[in-house]
Amino acid sequence: MREEKPNNPSQKNKNRKSWLWPAIYSGFAVLFVGMVWTYQAVTNDDAGEKAEVSQSGPAGGGGNVTVETNASNETMKFPFDEALLDGVSVIQEYYDMEADSEQREKALLVFSQTYVTNSGVSLSNGDEPFEVKAVLSGTVEDVVVDEFMGNKVTIKHADGLETTYGSVTGIQVEKGDQVAQGETIATTAANEWNPTAGNHLLFEVKKDGVAVNPGNYLAF
Repeated sequence: MREEKPNNPSQKNKNRKSWLWPAIYSGFAVLFVGMVWTYQAVTNDDAGEKAEVSQSGPAGGGGNVTVETNASNETMKFPFDEALLDGVSVIQEYYDMEADSEQREKALLVFSQTYVTNSGVSLSNGDEPFEVKAVLSGTVEDVVVDEFMGNKVTIKHADGLETTYGSVTGIQVEKGDQVAQGETIATTAANEWNPTAGNHLLFEVKKDGVAVNPGNYLAF
């Protein structure tokens, strides 16, 4: 009868070690990959939140971006309270070379026996002063104080537009100010350079630096 030899304990230990360490290494690898994925997800979320804040918050010029976006979506409004729409009229037209002779004649300003073409439209409320409103949101580009020709405020808007409000007093803005559409910026006044217009607003519009007829944007 053949005698059976007992199993070798050292052989069992060797077999056990052969699969134990690879299993441990695999576990650590899975854990490490999971930690890397978690870290990337958290940092991406943080980056997204920071980007959102920088676009919408006041820091880093984010507020300017918001104003610019809103301004590009605005439609130009009248440079006065719309409650005055029935009372305000154009007393001196914009000088348009393509207009008929009668229209061009109405756009000539006379000073010291000299004719000057009107670069905007002169608006009057029956010689009564009225508040002047920003027709679009934008940044105050310039404020000029001139007692003879009349004070004026120039505002730069989105899409290459620029508006000027002349013959005004009581100016409420300064150069560099951000103004909202419909915000009161001044009050109309008379001036010595164009006395025949009386108390009025000289409203001018430029597109990419070139004067254009305000009537292209507003139906006066």
